[in-house]
Amino acid sequence: MFRTTTFITLLLIACGAEARAQWVTQTSGTTVRLRGVSAVSRSVAWASGAGGTYTRTTDGGRTWQAAQVPGASELDFRDVDAFDADTAYLLAIGTGESSRIYKTNDGGRSWALQFQNRRPAAFYDCMAFWDRSHGLAVSDPVDGRFLVIRTEDGGRTWNEIDAAGMPQALAGEGGFAASGTCVAVGGKSDAWFGTGGESGGRVFRSKDGGRTWSASYMPLASGKAAGVFSLSFWNARTGAAVGGDYTKEREAEGNAALTYDGGRTWQKIDAASRPRGYRSCVAYVPGTRGRTLLATGPSGSDYSTDGGAAWKPLGAEGFHALSVTPAGDAAWAVGENGRVGRLDAPSRLR
Repeated sequence: MFRTTTFITLLLIACGAEARAQWVTQTSGTTVRLRGVSAVSRSVAWASGAGGTYTRTTDGGRTWQAAQVPGASELDFRDVDAFDADTAYLLAIGTGESSRIYKTNDGGRSWALQFQNRRPAAFYDCMAFWDRSHGLAVSDPVDGRFLVIRTEDGGRTWNEIDAAGMPQALAGEGGFAASGTCVAVGGKSDAWFGTGGESGGRVFRSKDGGRTWSASYMPLASGKAAGVFSLSFWNARTGAAVGGDYTKEREAEGNAALTYDGGRTWQKIDAASRPRGYRSCVAYVPGTRGRTLLATGPSGSDYSTDGGAAWKPLGAEGFHALSVTPAGDAAWAVGENGRVGRLDAPSRLR
């Protein structure tokens, strides 16, 4: 009797722990749409959004300090990559000179404009960093090829890769600046970025730090507003892609896929197991060996504890982007009207 009662009690506790897993709303200090977020630690996180806005917490989200980058009030910061409470990069999207990269080394007290696009047809969607010094950013196609810039000195200089190393873009193919995660990096020189369009989405992959690329077709939704919106890789071979059609927020068809060979081939997740709608961001949870993943979009969030093969609901509140700490002990998500949510201990999701 004791063993049976103990088992039932433990089962109820476990089920209760799963039921309680949810995003806890925090006050971001702003009401603008937030599209970028970077979780540095349990204490430190940065977020970015419209109106040249960024916001930062250094106390786990109990308080956030929002501000505007000087001279950037017309810009939309769709991506932020941070390394500590003082150091962060911001990517502004837009055609021509609106696409920019800023950096702060003093917690936002001052910002340096490191890159300003001079190509009229370019539109930068996202960026990612291997470390504090090495990173890259991806633009929609220019003259028939996607444009990639790289830095090897912490952003002091950004240089275009040789166009000869990039396959031709398809008709109408482009990237999505939805969450700052359409590009992912890993190891010392692995990189991937996702695309969409009427011709179908693809994932481009590089093994040499973004100098040369190859591309693979994706089994995701296709269309002008559909394709690959976010990528996450937890080793050189295994990763997840999410997306769908952003005009059909609750449509789950073609919204997730997995790769086990570094992005050369992708397997579509079947209807019974995939996330519940269009998803703009996916992230793996460190410390779980790629077993636990989080995904979010305007119609809600989901999580997987089996490497992305099957997904469970994680609340109906909508977000645009999410980020998990390097230790896997906390995550933040951001969305409309300055919405910020925190999830504790995502590595313990069951």
